[in-house]
Amino acid sequence: MPFDACPERAAPARRAARLAALSLGVVVVQVDVTVVNVALDQIQGLMQGGVAALQWVVNGYTLAFASLLLTGGALGDRFGARRLYLAGFALFTLASLACGLAPTGTVLIAARIAQGLGGALLMPCSLALVAHAYHDPGERMRAIGIWAGAGGMAMVAGPVVGGVLVALFGWRSIFLINLPIGVIGLWLTLRFTTETEGRHHRALDLPGQLLAIVALVALTGSIIEGDPLGWTHPLVMGGAALFLLAGIGFLLVESRSAAPMMPLGLFRHPVFSAVSLIGFLLNAGYYGSTFLLSLYFQGPLGLSPLLTGLAFVPMTGLIAFVNVFAGRIAARHGARLPMVSGLCLTVAGFAALALALTPTTDYGGLWWTLLLIGCGTALTVPPMTAALLATVDRARSGIASGVLNSLRQTGGAIGVAVLGAIGGGGMSVDGMRLAMALSGGVLVLALLAAVVWVRKPAVSG
Repeated sequence: MPFDACPERAAPARRAARLAALSLGVVVVQVDVTVVNVALDQIQGLMQGGVAALQWVVNGYTLAFASLLLTGGALGDRFGARRLYLAGFALFTLASLACGLAPTGTVLIAARIAQGLGGALLMPCSLALVAHAYHDPGERMRAIGIWAGAGGMAMVAGPVVGGVLVALFGWRSIFLINLPIGVIGLWLTLRFTTETEGRHHRALDLPGQLLAIVALVALTGSIIEGDPLGWTHPLVMGGAALFLLAGIGFLLVESRSAAPMMPLGLFRHPVFSAVSLIGFLLNAGYYGSTFLLSLYFQGPLGLSPLLTGLAFVPMTGLIAFVNVFAGRIAARHGARLPMVSGLCLTVAGFAALALALTPTTDYGGLWWTLLLIGCGTALTVPPMTAALLATVDRARSGIASGVLNSLRQTGGAIGVAVLGAIGGGGMSVDGMRLAMALSGGVLVLALLAAVVWVRKPAVSG
């Protein structure tokens, strides 16, 4: 039986168990965003389609997660966050088992899509349950901080954990490790959480959801398959046309829907539009570059999966510290200063990486560029989120943050597709240099957006 939801009367151990239950789901979802990259070299032996197939392994998860994230939150509001959290966690765990046992590349990609669907149900409902469980505002903020920190550290630890698992047990272990975590998380959730009140009148934007999925898959698929099939291939051209039709249809549906999945009115605020663009471009560069660098480290540089995971430490190791530092700067000076500073560092990092990559460059000549990219990204994200939430009233903060997260995940998927297509699968130094230069170039646009539109302080007392 679930215990009393009131934290003032709950024993400390039970409060810890409740928060652990809600954090474990976020941990496995965030780990799987980054852990798969270090296993790509081994996974390639299962695939039949070269780099394009590896892009689908990464993007199958990201696309499902990005396109269904807003609907996952709406379903939790309608039917109860605990029920949907359990369903998402169970689906994610079973899909992880399917990934670990996949006999073919096609099965692995399908299982990764199922993982993304589970994550899209789990993630928003997890935060809703944290807010529901802690009534005292101070304790709620501390709980949310721990919850967010667990997710952030999981994403940071993903490459290292993945490298250790792949080195010791092979690539399948990065998925099978989710099974005991899933069982523990499901048991803790059943034992120590209570249901939120479902709002059965909450409408679901099914036409908008369907069109969003079609548009994202068509666009990403056209980019991924353009290189192996040829950019004038009928399937590639047809995918591009389908993207345009579905994209236009999505905008029309959202503009006329009484309960849109993505309220277009939010984008009338210039700061909201600017931050959304920045989040999209930042994730495109970050996700796309980590995909290529994983292949480059294990290919031309000849690093093992373990050393590849450790090679990303300069890019990820200081994220938690810099996040806190960025939040303090934003609280004192507003979002613009840390965002502009962070984007300058990130652009400089990508530019330096593009110049440093040569046929004779070893890791010793690259690590410091990854440090710039990682610190710049970490300096940008917290004030970016704060700036976005400052543009909406509290009642719409959930949908606003959901839109930003969806656009960031979409940017990541597009980044993997685009940079993977031009980067030569990490095997071509010239392609790698072009991909990193492109990442820096698009982030110049993000920097300009921050300079021009993000002017007001993001955090008020």
